[in-house]
Amino acid sequence: MMAMRDAYGKKLASLGDTNKKIVVLDADLSGSTRSSYFAKTFPDRFFNVGVSEGNMAGVAAGFAATGFTPVINTFSIFITLKCCDQIRHDFCYNKLPVVIAGAYGGFSDSYDGASHQAIEDIAIMRALPGMEVIVPADNRQAELALEYAVKQNHPVFLRLSRNEVTDIPDSSAIDTKTPVKLKDGKMLTIAAAGLTTQIALEAAAILEKSGISADVFTIPFVKPIEGAALEESLKKTGKLITVEEHSIVGGFGGACIEKLAKSGVPFKWLPIGVNDTFGDTGSYKELLAAYGLTAESIAGKAAAFAV
Repeated sequence: MMAMRDAYGKKLASLGDTNKKIVVLDADLSGSTRSSYFAKTFPDRFFNVGVSEGNMAGVAAGFAATGFTPVINTFSIFITLKCCDQIRHDFCYNKLPVVIAGAYGGFSDSYDGASHQAIEDIAIMRALPGMEVIVPADNRQAELALEYAVKQNHPVFLRLSRNEVTDIPDSSAIDTKTPVKLKDGKMLTIAAAGLTTQIALEAAAILEKSGISADVFTIPFVKPIEGAALEESLKKTGKLITVEEHSIVGGFGGACIEKLAKSGVPFKWLPIGVNDTFGDTGSYKELLAAYGLTAESIAGKAAAFAV
């Protein structure tokens, strides 16, 4: 397995070879974000601005306004909070084609605690007018998301992970923006974004052993979110479970509900994520377990919900 940050960094360097307008900026964390791959290959198109995230975004706006395709990199919590003013006023208001690569999404930076963990980033970015938000579930989705993002004429936020990730069965959901069904079932609809997709699949396998079958979807496009596939599934199951490594306030689950509420399809909803609290400090797996984001925990909640 390869860490998502490495898959992203290598793909960024590869795209730099074919697209000479790509410039990459980092806020002194290129070794962590893996923009260092691009820096080594194209040092004349790489800019380390130091620990000055807002300035990085401002410089990127200048590049975008003059015909370049800038990709800005730092930890997701820093890029969404410290750069938010520039992202809103410079990128979004002016519809500038900037790729915002938020590394270490969710609990990725586990040992550095709440100050470095990003469990609010999706909510912040999807609220901004004109912003697209993509949360890849595996390395292939991360690569496809980056390919997509550098071709757009508006800002795109990529929420990336530090961690190694297992490939999911089908990662071809970027260009079409549609949810991909990974498993068929009759009793529950489980929708996941990001690394929780693999956990959701494992939970569905546990449920299957007790006679509870579930449709399982991976949904990389959180904004705009496409609801038709979920609507069809909910006509059958009537019960939706959303799984995310993010606060349940304003995140992926909320995006699903905002879309589905307009459909007229009746259903019940169980959100699984971080319950309006900050993260703690520990290993990544320990934190997932502490916040109920394990296959066993999700399966237990889902089994009770299915009754």
